[in-house]
Amino acid sequence: MNNRYTIILTSIGVLIMLLLHISSCQSNVSIQTAQYAVNGQKLYLSHCQNCHGSKGEGLAQLYPPLTDNEYFKQNRAKLSCIIRYGMKESIIIHGKTYKNQMPANPQLTELDIAYILTYITTNFGTSDSIYRHEEVKEALKACGI
Repeated sequence: MNNRYTIILTSIGVLIMLLLHISSCQSNVSIQTAQYAVNGQKLYLSHCQNCHGSKGEGLAQLYPPLTDNEYFKQNRAKLSCIIRYGMKESIIIHGKTYKNQMPANPQLTELDIAYILTYITTNFGTSDSIYRHEEVKEALKACGI
């Protein structure tokens, strides 16, 4: 029991240190945004990294990088729909066309999607703002699916 307690306290300490590190490296990022990004990183690793890479670099001509800030800005509401319902049409990122289909992720909750989008746009892009749960919920209602 004592060993389990130590592990839990150590995990909490590591999380706090990670949040402080993120907020100190990116002083314009709020603690809440950093918390969303930390949760998003875990989800990204298990649901997105295989295709989009550990640094959002994509995979050759198969899967697009997640580093196009202009695409993020122009398609902010659409990004929630892409994650939840997938994408069949081609996409142009950094001037390159990607034609592979992205699978749907219906198992992800609205909050999961908010976490992932916050992680992607703050770590691979230049955003310093959070994707709020309510924003994702509204975006998903407007997907037209």
